[in-house]
Amino acid sequence: MMFDPVPPYRPSHFRVKFAVAPWERRACAALRRQVFCAEQGIFRADDRDAIDAHAIPVCALSTLGGDADAVVGTVRIHEDGARPGTWWGSRLAVAKPFRSAAALGTGLIRVAVSSAHARGCTRFLAHVQEGNVALFEALHWESLDALDLHGRPHHLMEADLAAYPPMHDPEHGLLTFRRAA
Repeated sequence: MMFDPVPPYRPSHFRVKFAVAPWERRACAALRRQVFCAEQGIFRADDRDAIDAHAIPVCALSTLGGDADAVVGTVRIHEDGARPGTWWGSRLAVAKPFRSAAALGTGLIRVAVSSAHARGCTRFLAHVQEGNVALFEALHWESLDALDLHGRPHHLMEADLAAYPPMHDPEHGLLTFRRAA
């Protein structure tokens, strides 16, 4: 009893918002490296590319006592410079211990698309790994094409913007939700 192991703390609340603090941005980059380099082996040492210079990182933060504790999910968004109004989402990643909380991926996708919608997005696209297509379809996305990227099957998908009302202030975290048990 007294000396029984204590189960690890599992946060029950998360906030999804733009990563604005330097520590949030660093943690987003570290999580992407963990998922896309170490776990999936898609990239060697780092997954950063030219898009990162102008992309907006979105983060899912676990909370402890109501305060931000750690970045447990991320995605980046950017407007296509050649096609104004067309936005892309990419590098969606959730930390391994939190992948059973489907609300994290859902929250990241919602903030990504809704915030782009508020910034003039008329079309939102993403290359989605095949294993995640069903989640995106459940969130009002349509597969436009199947393709191979980085040696893995992906789908070019488009969000139905009617399902994503504009979010005008994502820097302050407008979405807070409870982790599914």
